[in-house]
Amino acid sequence: MTYDVHIKNGIIVDGTRVPRYRGDLWIKDGKIAQIGGRAKGSSEQVIDADGCIVAPGAIDLHTHYDAQVRWDPWCTISSWHGVTSVVLGNCGFGFAPCKPDFRERSMLTMVRTEAIPMEAMRQGMLPKWDWETIPEYLDSLDRAPLGVNVLSYMPTASLMTYVMGLEAAKSRPATNAERKEMQRLLHEGMDAGLVGFSIQRLGVNSTQADFDGSPMVTDTMCDDDIFALAEVLRERDEGNIQLTQATDANPNNPEDLEFKRRLAEVSGRPIIDNVVPVSQKNPRVYQERLEWLEQAHKDGLQIYGQGATIRTGFAFSLDNWNLYDSSPAWREATTGTLEDKMRKMRDPALRERLRKETEQANTLFANTQLAVGGPPQKLVVQGVARRQDMQKYVGKSLGQIAEEEGKHYLDVMLDLSLMTDLKTEFLGEGPQFNVDHMAGVYSDSPYTIPGVSDGGAHTKFFTGGAWTTDMLMWMVRDEKKLSLEEAHYRMSALAAHAAGIQDRGILREGAPADVVVYGLDELQISPDWVGEVVYDLPGGEWRRVQHAHGFHHIFVNGVETFRGGECTGATPGRLLRHGRG
Repeated sequence: MTYDVHIKNGIIVDGTRVPRYRGDLWIKDGKIAQIGGRAKGSSEQVIDADGCIVAPGAIDLHTHYDAQVRWDPWCTISSWHGVTSVVLGNCGFGFAPCKPDFRERSMLTMVRTEAIPMEAMRQGMLPKWDWETIPEYLDSLDRAPLGVNVLSYMPTASLMTYVMGLEAAKSRPATNAERKEMQRLLHEGMDAGLVGFSIQRLGVNSTQADFDGSPMVTDTMCDDDIFALAEVLRERDEGNIQLTQATDANPNNPEDLEFKRRLAEVSGRPIIDNVVPVSQKNPRVYQERLEWLEQAHKDGLQIYGQGATIRTGFAFSLDNWNLYDSSPAWREATTGTLEDKMRKMRDPALRERLRKETEQANTLFANTQLAVGGPPQKLVVQGVARRQDMQKYVGKSLGQIAEEEGKHYLDVMLDLSLMTDLKTEFLGEGPQFNVDHMAGVYSDSPYTIPGVSDGGAHTKFFTGGAWTTDMLMWMVRDEKKLSLEEAHYRMSALAAHAAGIQDRGILREGAPADVVVYGLDELQISPDWVGEVVYDLPGGEWRRVQHAHGFHHIFVNGVETFRGGECTGATPGRLLRHGRG
């Protein structure tokens, strides 16, 4: 026998929580042919993994690579950081089903809510758009080159718009006939290989609004419409639901939690709940959610909480910023053309509303601030569009400048932005990350999964796709709050189980060979904090990236996709219909 790859002398962490052990692993025909023992033949490629971890590739359950996968088969930056499978169609957003005359509007929807550049989509995705229905969409993905494995939810916003029309989907519940048609289309999509459906429901003041500032279709979706889709999964006894719901400032709002329980009861299927809230000061915030998850499982309801793990900052300018959208005044100020935004930001009445809403401590907006850079008065001016006469502001906080100039810090923010056509760049300090609380989400509950990378979205603001490397560096290696075995179990096996992904997420003989080889002590992210700007998107658009260091080899279905951090150009990824393949 001749093997394709022999990984020898590695420290195997197989994803099942079995204690690590030193051993060899052989790959043949895309599968793990043997673990341990003596080889039954030679190998075409031999990798000496002495001192390195050999583990299953990570599974990223929450991404928005729906557009990017069409021009970047490897879904970077996630694949740089050891991710070998990604799930598309999260939060109810996607590009199918979609009638041909709605393609442009469908792409426009993603410009604000997930901050994906329109020109990148026009040039990178639109020429390859050859689908209308979900079966056609999945067939198109199946034909496309893939550097990672992909799965997809039914994006409920797209489904509702396809059946009801955009205006109706945003303004009223579905009729009985429309519900039956949506059920039929979900059945059709599940038959074709979807793994369930997804919804974002954040209310009228959604933190992720449509391009015109209005809520996204599912943000105000009624319960009965959602339950109608859940009945499809119950009837089939397959699939899962990805849900993002937070309709007020209380992350543990009893009404929201009760709805999630009811959805689990109606569907009879797993729910992936985004996200487990974490306060950096008050441990009861996350502990209450973990206690709720535990009770749900005791009651026979499969609800899994997904949490954030990455320490990241935000750098942004007001020409394309959207993550203050839960404030109606900020949403108004940052909606429209560049000229519209600048005109509104000069308006004294709107400025007064901005000051009032920003300082209201009990709003969702105030809580969101903590997640996107901390209090705005602590934002630091990082760039001034090369204006030499403004260099004196660089490195100073808005609060400091406000004190020096006798102005309100928001007036400083707006005035500096207007001086550069809204291109003044601000750096958010972010909260002081409490590793005990963030790691406690996983160490204190068997029902939680790390991730929520939002990979492919908000790429001008932050780099969530680096979460796997950061988790291993921070929680495992440096702070020792999680064992290596526990981290890989959460990142791979448990994620696969919750999402219905078959035969992946663990290293075992006969399983697909999604394998990473890395040096734990070598892991680094560069640049740190907010990454670097690169102009590598279609249409000359830019994004922020963070590179991974320490990953020596990454295999997808037994084929090496990255070696020493460099892409091999191979595209062995697969569309995992029904979570299999």
